[in-house]
Amino acid sequence: MRKFFANLWKGITFPFRTIWRLVGLPFRLFTRFSLFLNETPEEQQLPDAFSKSVQKPALLLEHLNDLRKHIFRILVAMVIFVAVMFAFTPQLVDFLALPIGGLDALTAIDVTESVGVFMRVAFLGAVVLASPYIAFELWLFAAPGLMPRARKFGLMGIPLVLVFFVSGIAFTYLFLLPTALPFLLNFMGIHSLPRVSSYINFVTGIMFWIGISFEFPLVVYIITMMGILQPRTLAKQWRLAVLIIAIAAAAITPTVDPINMSIVMAPLIILYIISIGLSFLAAIGRKNKAQTS
Repeated sequence: MRKFFANLWKGITFPFRTIWRLVGLPFRLFTRFSLFLNETPEEQQLPDAFSKSVQKPALLLEHLNDLRKHIFRILVAMVIFVAVMFAFTPQLVDFLALPIGGLDALTAIDVTESVGVFMRVAFLGAVVLASPYIAFELWLFAAPGLMPRARKFGLMGIPLVLVFFVSGIAFTYLFLLPTALPFLLNFMGIHSLPRVSSYINFVTGIMFWIGISFEFPLVVYIITMMGILQPRTLAKQWRLAVLIIAIAAAAITPTVDPINMSIVMAPLIILYIISIGLSFLAAIGRKNKAQTS
């Protein structure tokens, strides 16, 4: 009989308990997330951590399994964003073709060329839209090993990922392409009629890598605030940075001519100089905060 009344009470109170759990869910999630942000991990040097992973391969496999989960979620998000971008890709292709005079100034030779262009533009748009979520998944993977201060600064920088990425794309579209295209298309007085795939590959490739490069000052500022990077290190290694930028510019540009390389190298070097300045500002802010606390 007691069991009957207990089950009856559970049935009667089930809707109220469900509503209470749903109402309290945001507060429980907020509490768990706050504890996660302020949790202090075990401090250990990098060689010690590596040695521990070698001695206990199960720990390394656990990290790899966590990474696999984050990568899987990123891939699922990319599929969703690509599907969303299908509705806007024709307008984006028209927009990207404006610097060269519109789609009428381009030609297609292969049967599947237009399909390839459509998919490439849709993928680029999906990467741009999904960039904050991708950064968030990477932050979730790295956060358990970071100190609370580093976790918080990394989290605060995630919304700016999209801003810097779009800034790099806008810089490419508004400044690089109008300067580079007239020179490249009429070099030596030879008029060019580019293929649509060649032009879109050229434009989207530069936009993507310049967009990624524009993230560098943000990354430098955040890791300097974390205390991982010192600004003087960036200032002293400027020669090595210029060499790496030259190699990166050679990889980004689809041609091997020095004009294209210079067009890509110039903003990257400027970004590196800006990163040094932001790193010094972050170091000063971190020092002042340490003195006041």
